[in-house]
Amino acid sequence: MKKILMITASVLLLITFIPNAQAQEEEESNWNSGLDIYSSYIWRGAKFGTGAAFQPTVEFSAGGFAIGAWGSFSTGSEEAAEADLYASYGFDLGENASLSFTVTDYYFPGSAYFDKNSHFVEPMVNLGLGGFSLTAAYMFYDGAGNGDASGDIYLQADYAIGAVNLTLGGGNGQYSFEADGEDDKFSISNIGIGTSKEIKITDSFSLPISGSIILNPSTEQFFVVVGISL
Repeated sequence: MKKILMITASVLLLITFIPNAQAQEEEESNWNSGLDIYSSYIWRGAKFGTGAAFQPTVEFSAGGFAIGAWGSFSTGSEEAAEADLYASYGFDLGENASLSFTVTDYYFPGSAYFDKNSHFVEPMVNLGLGGFSLTAAYMFYDGAGNGDASGDIYLQADYAIGAVNLTLGGGNGQYSFEADGEDDKFSISNIGIGTSKEIKITDSFSLPISGSIILNPSTEQFFVVVGISL
């Protein structure tokens, strides 16, 4: 229950960044939904499940504020189901600069939803400067189940060059694999090169397709993944 209250408090904190009600009415607000289909689910340099992954999204946005749900469901014999809630607020700093804050509640179906140990809460901040962006996140969890929360830090830098995006990320804990068993060391876990394009289907519809090659030096794993967005 503590973690549920933490999630609620974090979301309320984000909402305080929203302008007054009159300003909100002047901003366009809408509901959106979508579906991404990837050949594999690769997240921050780690692979989850087997087979292709279906990843639905439902989101409500108003001005710089957004709240929504995101999931991932693998089609292979080894399932990796995930259903997350998130809230974010972004600021336009001008001169191609932006700043955003996000709080995500990670939940993995199969465990009791109202069990405090079933949730992982992560506040995250992102700074964008033209084609360059920096992301910092800290995931809270109670792995021992004794009420003592701990967490892992993750840092990532991205740089877009035309249609190509370069990624360098890493962290400790779940992002680090050390032969000596020490997982509190910071390790590089996500080196990626990605690109995307749109395939024209009709005059009014194009199919976005993306692809990435990803190396995880910490676990010595290499991945190639492609996906489409509907």
